[in-house]
Amino acid sequence: MTMPSPSDPARKPEKYLRLPDVESLSALKKSSIYSGMRAGTFPACIRLSARAVAWRESDIAQWQDTRQQAVRGDGAK
Repeated sequence: MTMPSPSDPARKPEKYLRLPDVESLSALKKSSIYSGMRAGTFPACIRLSARAVAWRESDIAQWQDTRQQAVRGDGAK
């Protein structure tokens, strides 16, 4: 299976989530999210402007999958 190129018109644009959405999806608050980013246990944000950041929806979904696997014991480190 080939990955679509960035210029491929069939490729869906990446959705970005702002902090309230990330808090809701992760069940974490701002301080825990930023602590996790510093520790490397939570996805890094993307700077949109001087005062705005967001997270890739795909990064948050992957983090959720990893957390679920760890809880079940499937992929625990």
